[in-house]
Amino acid sequence: MNFAQLLFPDFSLIACGFLLCRYTALDRAVWEQVESLVYYFLFPVLLFHSIVRSPLDLGAASALIAAGLLLGVTGIALAYSLPWWPALGRHIDRREHAASAQVAFRFNSFIGLALAERLAGPQGLLMIAVLIGVCVPLFNVAAVWPMARHAKQGFVGALLRNPLIIATATALAANLLGLRIPGWMEPTVQRIGAASLALGLMAAGAGMQIGKLAEAKSLAIAVLAIKHAFMPLAAAGIAWAMRLDGAQATILLAFSALPTASSCYVLASRMGYNGAYVAGLVTLSTLMGLASLPFALGVLR
Repeated sequence: MNFAQLLFPDFSLIACGFLLCRYTALDRAVWEQVESLVYYFLFPVLLFHSIVRSPLDLGAASALIAAGLLLGVTGIALAYSLPWWPALGRHIDRREHAASAQVAFRFNSFIGLALAERLAGPQGLLMIAVLIGVCVPLFNVAAVWPMARHAKQGFVGALLRNPLIIATATALAANLLGLRIPGWMEPTVQRIGAASLALGLMAAGAGMQIGKLAEAKSLAIAVLAIKHAFMPLAAAGIAWAMRLDGAQATILLAFSALPTASSCYVLASRMGYNGAYVAGLVTLSTLMGLASLPFALGVLR
């Protein structure tokens, strides 16, 4: 499987945003408005559609769901614990950590959907959809919590005001109730989802300042190591311990090694954190997927 070809569209969109912002009249003032559009409208529609379009059979996929949630909790715990790691904690700025911890456990669902279909056909697509449906709510709450806590915002209030959380919770409830998007609306919703992905990645490129990563190198290395090394290893251990079948183990391993979500940048920026630093992490994570996906699906599988 050509992982470079799979990841090239995401990386090229980041590069386009970076070049447009630096060398054309489409400067930061323009991209700040794009970020607001993505955050408050495009990404919520994408999340809702991703979760609600495939029925969640919680009984049939219970082992995979449990494995995915256990993997997610492991990634969240590792990311949250970084300031207390011996020799590393004193080099970590707590505000930068609050914004970038999400990079260690969130994932790019579009790459996941494309990869799962290639690996296991319709069955793989259904399994990754189940993982998206149950893990996105957990991951979005876990992404918001440290930023709301560090900014001394009310956590419940921050959740209730966050459009990504609202879209996720609404979609999950609609899915469990058996509600679906009408067929005549599907093309429009799909186009909105495609726009959110493209504009979100371009906004991340526009906001990226590579030099910012040098200000917190230890944190960047630790977050990306969790995402691209520890998560695949944890997935392999969980798949073995829970005796997942071949298809489920493959999808879990692919899920563990995906690049981080492009919305990490938009979320951090909209909540008043260092978006440029998080955008750099998103870019590096996309590139590192070229190593972590073959590692998970070739070596560990």
